Amino acid sequence: MSKELNRQILLAAIDGFEEQKKKIDGQIAEIRVMLSDASDGSARQSSATPAEPTTGRPRRKMSAATRRKMAEGQRRRWASKGTPETVAPKPVKKAGRKLSAAGRAAIVAALKKRWAAKKAA
Repeated sequence: MSKELNRQILLAAIDGFEEQKKKIDGQIAEIRVMLSDASDGSARQSSATPAEPTTGRPRRKMSAATRRKMAEGQRRRWASKGTPETVAPKPVKKAGRKLSAAGRAAIVAALKKRWAAKKAA
């Protein structure tokens, strides 16, 4: 009986999805009619997929000269990094804060007092 039940469920799912497909196809057709009725040429789009992904904003246009300048600048930046043999060692970091002997003694005393209280409890 479970095989028949699964078959019925799958057939019902197919019917439901076909109805959804008909509804979506109808909506697509309506939108295409609206696009074709538009007298403005900017509303028309080709059905081919765009070569660039759409991010919601127009792509920035750059001249070939600008792209060459940017590429040259990037090459210079990479060239300045150099090979591992020519790269200078990183500068040594400055020393941070120092703990005074009195401060360290106070911390040790407080810890000893805390552990003694914990052992007593």
